[in-house]
Amino acid sequence: MSIIRSQIIGCGSYLPAKVVTNNDLAAMGVETSDEWIVQRTGIKQRHIAAEGEKTSDLAIAAARVALKDAGIEGSDLDLIVLATTTPDHTFPATAARVQAALGMTKGAAFDVQAVCAGFVFALAQADNMIRLGQAKKALVIGAETFSRILDWKDRTTCVLFGDGAGAVVLSAGEGKGDKTDRGVLSTHLHSDGTQYDILMVDGGPSSTGTTGCVRMQGQEVFKHAIKRLAEVVDEAFKANSVEPSELDWFVPHQANKRIIDGVAVKLKLDESKVVLTVDKHGNTSAASIPLAIAAAHAEGKIKPGHLVMIDAIGGGLAWGSALIRW
Repeated sequence: MSIIRSQIIGCGSYLPAKVVTNNDLAAMGVETSDEWIVQRTGIKQRHIAAEGEKTSDLAIAAARVALKDAGIEGSDLDLIVLATTTPDHTFPATAARVQAALGMTKGAAFDVQAVCAGFVFALAQADNMIRLGQAKKALVIGAETFSRILDWKDRTTCVLFGDGAGAVVLSAGEGKGDKTDRGVLSTHLHSDGTQYDILMVDGGPSSTGTTGCVRMQGQEVFKHAIKRLAEVVDEAFKANSVEPSELDWFVPHQANKRIIDGVAVKLKLDESKVVLTVDKHGNTSAASIPLAIAAAHAEGKIKPGHLVMIDAIGGGLAWGSALIRW
């Protein structure tokens, strides 16, 4: 008996024109150096949105590239799920602005908030709706202007993040219900609200009436990230009766090279199978995984039939994984 699968038929990305290197940060007065940042994070540069450039602008640009790659129009979509921590406005959803810009006139468009894990959460929502027959073609976007919520005097956070957007187009297709199917094979989501305070923004409409800035207990986040990410990747392997050796590509959240390396070692994944863009993009929160996917796709690394694992962890804490057959 056949089942419905969410198949990736296109992907795209957008990065703001302005590039800020580690040396640029030091010249701006941040108490840091290129050596200090690279040694601890692997980050060499990040992109920063221009004045007046909104999250929706980044999302729309990435979406248009993804739609072109998929060979469809915005009017063909019946679902947009946009993951972001930095919406244009408190409401309406930034996805609604994207919907209007792309000429989508049917279905639904909404935002998902799970910070750095946002793209995995958004992908899971779109995949579930496609499996249930509630959508046939969906656009899943991760977009952030994270630079707008940084304290540029706090070197423990401001050196880490950047701005950008990535998107994938999903289309309903048939599968046999096993790991050879093309499309999203499974998604796995978790959260732990007891760790709410270790990675957060110290503002919000109902608490302070201000936007606030990112605050992070770095060592605590690092400790939880290695453990939880390894667990949720292993969960996806077991759910699909897949061995790590069968994986073609591991596309993790691009937060910190030390975290990525730690998870790869814990799972005994071959380093050559890990997609890395953190050096060029920094941590772009919900945008990091689709940006990395688009980069690997553009470079011809990810090919039809390849088995791809994605995973991410963010504030909440929230974390998740997805196993995808390209």
